[in-house]
Order: sequence, then structure tokens, then C-alpha cells
Amino acid sequence: MQATIYDIAREAGVSIATVSRVFNNSSTVSPKTRDRVTTIAHRLGYHPHALAQGLAKKRTQLITAIVPVLSNHFFMEVLAGIQDRLADSGFDLNIYNVRMGDSLENQIDHLVKRGSAEGYLFISTHLPEKIGAILRRMGVPMVLIDDYHPDFDSVSVDSVEGAYLATKYLVDSGNRRVGMIAASPRSKPTIDRVRGFKRALEDSGRLIDEALIMTGDTMDRDGFTERNGYEAMRKLLDLPMPPDACFCSSDIQAIGALKAMAERGVHMPIVGFDDIQFARFLGLSTMCQPMYQMGFLALEKLLRRIGDPATEISHTVFSPQLVVRNTAFVPVVEPDADVIVRT
Repeated sequence: MQATIYDIAREAGVSIATVSRVFNNSSTVSPKTRDRVTTIAHRLGYHPHALAQGLAKKRTQLITAIVPVLSNHFFMEVLAGIQDRLADSGFDLNIYNVRMGDSLENQIDHLVKRGSAEGYLFISTHLPEKIGAILRRMGVPMVLIDDYHPDFDSVSVDSVEGAYLATKYLVDSGNRRVGMIAASPRSKPTIDRVRGFKRALEDSGRLIDEALIMTGDTMDRDGFTERNGYEAMRKLLDLPMPPDACFCSSDIQAIGALKAMAERGVHMPIVGFDDIQFARFLGLSTMCQPMYQMGFLALEKLLRRIGDPATEISHTVFSPQLVVRNTAFVPVVEPDADVIVRT
């Protein structure tokens, strides 16, 4: 099996973004790191020839994935699906890390106008209408992952439905005060999951207590971190009337929340969102979204778009499934269409 940039990154002890920068001759990589990566690549038999071959044909044979942050389990699993579908395509992958503090419009405009890629994957990078209009005029082949725009192919998961199912499960289990740990209010997944949370409470005849929707103070990675979940749970537990169950916007926040609960000696049902590998080992109940499949399918759509720009625009929306594990504190029941019981 041919070596990939994931194999090189793992052995060199660096991120896949660093490996990508080495092969694209970025000046931001130190000579020591560059030598280590190229030595390992040579030993593993990895040769990034696609770019050079593409230039000779006046085609770059390069796909660029645009992500807001790389140190995130969701993005890593999506990128794994992209890389595996890319393996036999003749294309190489470049990863561009958007700097969230800078103008998104200027960054994307600069990147696309360079013309170094034949297609783009936007991962959890919500496109303001102004940027969408620019990209439409340019006729750039692109696919959105974890987002939606009527004019571009997309692959996403129904976050509203996922939050609804998680919250309703906690309510139907007999919990009276269900809280939620949210992330950045600018984040589309957060917006959708708060909407689903509130809708489930309304449909169950519960009043919405805004005080029970909490986030932490640490907002790096849009708040999808252990630290944010830890801080948010501490705040919830400090309320005069704390929740007796909690839905978390992500598994990684749920892990931080569990630590805060353990420190206080508190036990309550908790459900996350994503189903990252850590969740399976910790027995975390969660909403499972097919991250790997999302990346794989998005790359498939992009290759089709590059090959035939007139292809009809398509939108794929996956339905998440509730995976019940130890943290839900419920008896094991037979699985149905929406619920999977795993211990």
C-alpha cells in the first residue's frame, strides 16, 4: 500500500499541514523539520510528483482543503476520508489553515486567485454571501463540508436533528432540568445544535431556561475544546439550580465536562456529539456523525465537478444516530432506527 502524508506526519511527529508545506516549498518550515520530513518520505517511498506533472500539462493536479483549525478531531477524521478517496485519483492534497482573526474574504480571494488548485474543499468554513458571489463568478470547482450554500455542492450532517434527538432522549429518560454546553455563537454547528436543543424542549412541553445553555470562557478552536467544556460545566454546577442532565455540542467538550463533574463528585447523564474515537473508549453517549464518509463523499463530488463543471449541484445531508453508552445511565434496550446501544 502506497504511503500517504498521514504516514509521514505520524512518523515525523508533525502535523499533516507541516508535511504539506514541506512538499509545497513553504518558507515557514524550519530546515531541520524539512530534512526530517523529506528523509522519512524518501524512506517510505512517497513521491509528490502530481504537482510537477500537472504543471507540465498546465494542470496542477492539486486539491486544496480549507479548514479553520487543524487540531480538532472532527477535521482529522474528515481529512482521513478525503485522503483515502484521493489515493487513486492522481491528485495531491494541500491543506490551507484559515486564520480566523483575519479577513476571511481576503484570505480566500488571495488563495483562489493564485490558481494553484483545480478544486477546493471548504470544511466548516461558513461562506458569507459576498464570498459566495465571488466564487460563483470565478466558476471555481468546490464542495462545502459541514455547511450549506444553494449554489455549491455540499456534504453535511443534520445538526438540528442530532441535538433534538439527544435532548429528547435525556428528557424522555426522566430528567427534569436538561442543560446544554454550547460553543462559539458564530459557529454554524453551534447555532444549529442550540436550535435543535430548544425545539426538543418545546416539543416536550418544557420551558426554555437560557441560563442552562452555557459555554466556557476559552474560545480557541471556536470553543470546541476540553477546556471550554470543563469551564462550562463548572458554571452550570455553580448555578443555584444546576441541571440534572446535559447535552454537549461536541464530544471533546463532553470530555472536559466529565472532568469537572468528577472533581465535584457529581453524576448526571451526559450526551456528546461526533462519536470521535475517544468517546468509544470513555463510554461516552453521543450523536454519531459519519465524519470519514463525509470527507470521502465530498472529495468524490469534487472530482466529479472538476471532470464535468456542468454536473447538477447536489447536497447530501446525513442523519446522525444516537449512540447510548455508559454516560447516559440508562438500561440497555434493543436498538431501533434512531438509537444504537453500545457498552
